[in-house]
Amino acid sequence: MAGGASTCTDSVALKYVKRGYTTLFKHGIFLLVPVAASLALELANMYQTGELGRLWEVASETNLQFNLVSAVSLCSVLLGVLVTMWLLQQRPVYLVDYHCYRAPDSWKVTRAQFDQIVAATKDFGEDSLTFMSKVLHRSGLGDETYAPPSLTNVPMDLSMSAARTEFEAIAFSAVKDLLNKTGVQPRQVGILITNSSLFNTTPSLSATIMNHFKMSSRTLNYNLAGMGCSAGVIAIDLARQMLQLYPDSYALVVSTENLTYNWYPGTHKGMLMTNTLFRVGGAAVLLSNKRSEAWRSKYSLSHVVRTNLAASDAAYGCVFETEDDSGVRGVKLSKELMTVAGEALKANITTLGPLVLPLSEQLLFAANMLARKALGKGALKPYVPDFSVAFDHICIHTGGRGVIDEIEKHLRLPTKVIEPSRAALFRYGNVSSSSIWYVLSYIETFRGVRRGDRVWQLGFGSGFKCNSAVWKANRRVEEAHKAWEGFDVSRMWAELSKS
Repeated sequence: MAGGASTCTDSVALKYVKRGYTTLFKHGIFLLVPVAASLALELANMYQTGELGRLWEVASETNLQFNLVSAVSLCSVLLGVLVTMWLLQQRPVYLVDYHCYRAPDSWKVTRAQFDQIVAATKDFGEDSLTFMSKVLHRSGLGDETYAPPSLTNVPMDLSMSAARTEFEAIAFSAVKDLLNKTGVQPRQVGILITNSSLFNTTPSLSATIMNHFKMSSRTLNYNLAGMGCSAGVIAIDLARQMLQLYPDSYALVVSTENLTYNWYPGTHKGMLMTNTLFRVGGAAVLLSNKRSEAWRSKYSLSHVVRTNLAASDAAYGCVFETEDDSGVRGVKLSKELMTVAGEALKANITTLGPLVLPLSEQLLFAANMLARKALGKGALKPYVPDFSVAFDHICIHTGGRGVIDEIEKHLRLPTKVIEPSRAALFRYGNVSSSSIWYVLSYIETFRGVRRGDRVWQLGFGSGFKCNSAVWKANRRVEEAHKAWEGFDVSRMWAELSKS
């Protein structure tokens, strides 16, 4: 996690700006539908009162008849086009509810206990132990994160069976609690999507959930693999696309990662970091396009913006699963990771900006970009748009203290906006693709979300990818999530100030 990210507005690729405005205009055309509807109603009213007939008579006695016919024909065609577009518009995607998994207290592991467990395995030399301990104590993790028994009991059990047990404990509990919470039956789920980057089985993880809950044979299941910590947003995007194709449906998304199957017992420092940062977590999310769910759903999905830099060799290789020189498998994090993450973030927010930023911020950004192009980059500092005016709440992937620090710095976000992400990292560690749901649950628990508030979920992952999901609150949301019972934020800040 070393190295500094490049300034987010350096070398802004114009294609990302164009992509943002293209999306804006694509959806903005539907704003004309109410205008067309009002015009149609007014014409109908004029016809009923006879005013339209009198206008036609006046036109017939003058040379206005041809122009009137042309105008009415043009308006009719325009109205037909707009009505057709309205009928073909995308179905709404509602976030009915979600649930974040909280492991049993017996799974808790303090930083000191982690150091002792790792040393007791006898797999690591003194240099590796010192390195992992140093990273852990600077990572922003607290002393109440969770690890599976397969890793906390020595000797460790790294078998496929133990990995399955870990997955089932997380996924089955999260899905069960969510379905009970919403009153939706397993057989009502029409679409099921699971994502786990590094642990994938045959049958698939999605099939495992289907079997356990005895879901319908008509349920469409998908299993996303190898897509890193940003896969939670990707899974939401896939669900969104499927909900456009299948009306009156529920889509269930289950996001998690597996620690047991991906423990690295080698000596490569770039691979040891995953041992120290990742902890147990998972989330189940229920989406729907049913109009009947609008009243109770928490949010509506406004935008998903996905950025993938896989064409770049540096970006593609900065998070890479491979073997070390001794043939031990692990995930290697390169020194270029933070720089690549900065580039991906820059591209993503440049596309997202036109969709969410107020006009004043867009004008300042555009003026600055043109001035820097005309005068030279050194003549003027880049202008970073104030995204805190575009969103009421921001959920940043808890990849590590360094990740959160860099985003806070380069987007110039206030401490209050960043606090939920720091809290999720401190309490749960890096829980991969499910982290953005723990952040949102913190916000709902301790702050509440008002109707109309906009929420930005931001994830990063291998490939390299940066993905954004934007939600709008359908109602006021104040929920005391079980995941945050007993959490003391003042204690968190006190401990973080010492490290």
